[in-house]
Amino acid sequence: MRCLTVLFAVLIASPTLAKSFDRPIPQAQSATAEFWYALACLALIVSMIAVQRLVSRR
Repeated sequence: MRCLTVLFAVLIASPTLAKSFDRPIPQAQSATAEFWYALACLALIVSMIAVQRLVSRR
């Protein structure tokens, strides 16, 4: 019975039953996404400048 279990486990785990991995294809970024990313970058820069000025006054 033990041999049958080992054989069954080996057959189940064989690479022939495994599904192949399909690499994801990156999608192009839309103009709207680029706009919001640029706006977020500018907001980050402005907030960092504001924090720097606030800290330097103290």
